[in-house]
Amino acid sequence: MARPRRHDPDRRERIVDAALRVVGRAGIAGLSHRTVAAEADVPLGSTTYHFGSLDELLVAALRRANDNLGRALREDPGVADPGSDLAAALARLVGVWIGGDRTGVELEYELYLAALRRPALRPVADEWAEDVTACLAPRTDPATARAVIALLDGICLQVLLTGGRYDEEYTREMLGRVLGRA
Repeated sequence: MARPRRHDPDRRERIVDAALRVVGRAGIAGLSHRTVAAEADVPLGSTTYHFGSLDELLVAALRRANDNLGRALREDPGVADPGSDLAAALARLVGVWIGGDRTGVELEYELYLAALRRPALRPVADEWAEDVTACLAPRTDPATARAVIALLDGICLQVLLTGGRYDEEYTREMLGRVLGRA
């Protein structure tokens, strides 16, 4: 006799959360439907039902990671307020982000950089850049917004790769130069 099917409307989200934890702990190389199913405490078939491939699961995970930083940008009053110092607001926001749990920051960059070898992730990486550009649109032009993104990515990657300390004042000064207020 077949068991009745359990109604579990949050299962897909739990699988994405589990994928983020697996990648955070073991990297993308440690990601499989099996490891995610074990982490989410769901049957293996659930992961393959919701995500036909690991790339589909990585796309969902990267979107979730992007949403976190995008939300922080959209909700930060210093970014939105035309009377505030945008360079200072961004430098402070990045300091909070990178100064917190570095595992989460490393995870987000690992997923972002995975787009180099996984073409399915490239549109999601581009969505993130477009989202940040839209957040900065009231304050600067699209080309400058892209330059801001490149600068912040470079600074964050240097801090993560060297184990160095984030320097908010340096970041503020460099952002001021890019934004035209040296």
